[in-house]
Amino acid sequence: MVETSDEWIRERTGIRQRHIVDKGVATSELAVQAACRALSQRGISGADIEAIFLGTVTPDMSFPATACLIQDRIGAKSAWGFDISAACSGFVYALQTGVKFVESGAHKRVMVIGADVMSSIIDYTDRATCVIFGDGAGAVIIEPATDDNYIMDFHHEVDGAGGSFLNMPAGGSLHPASHETVDKKMHFVHQDGQQVFKYAVRKMAEASEKVLSRNGFKGSDVALFVPHQANKRIIASAADRLGLKDEQIIINIDEFGNTTAGTIPLAMESARQQGRLKKGDLVLITAVGAGFTVGATLLRWAC
Repeated sequence: MVETSDEWIRERTGIRQRHIVDKGVATSELAVQAACRALSQRGISGADIEAIFLGTVTPDMSFPATACLIQDRIGAKSAWGFDISAACSGFVYALQTGVKFVESGAHKRVMVIGADVMSSIIDYTDRATCVIFGDGAGAVIIEPATDDNYIMDFHHEVDGAGGSFLNMPAGGSLHPASHETVDKKMHFVHQDGQQVFKYAVRKMAEASEKVLSRNGFKGSDVALFVPHQANKRIIASAADRLGLKDEQIIINIDEFGNTTAGTIPLAMESARQQGRLKKGDLVLITAVGAGFTVGATLLRWAC
């Protein structure tokens, strides 16, 4: 559909394959599957969850929040929740939201999900975006720490001046859906790749450096770096600035592409399956997304 090749895509992005949902499959369905797997691994049921925070830019509909649909489908009868729109930083932002509710004592079990069906908002005739994104979801459960393995610190920031470089122009109150907005393809992702690349490389490294130095660590102390899987070259550049070696980095963009809010929980699961996470490991998570949004989290792996 566009002038490209498998060789060009692999060289420029690191993507070998992606997963795309069947027609009619919405974000909630992927999120529910991820949530149920997390519940099963933990040995609890949806009834044990007290709040649900979902990072996504592809909700099933504008309202109600997709978190509400998930709450119903997993049987979390006592839970409340909402969606968080921070694009590729969505999971990182949702994670800290969940952490703060647990730290405060307000809740004991919180579900945090990152999920996106990006294929629903991609123009597959636009080479700037069509080779990058895939569909995916991941979920974690946040509970009070019982030892020294816990989420230690975070750094978040936004730069709204970058909003024009990565966005979906229509569908909101500024440009409600109309024949014109559809004809102009304004309901698809629009991206200035060069601007996004430069900002992501700089800010992923800066946010990571801030959260590390604030806690007396440097790159060599990190057991595993879990970056947003936007582009293999972005990950490599940010890791180089942090002085990280290949064995300290988890990369699975070759398997899944950029699943937006789904990338970090999917990467964490890949690392877990590969046996690359041990109890007590220092783990650094970082992401940059549309907005621009930036987030970094430092934690000790707990299981």
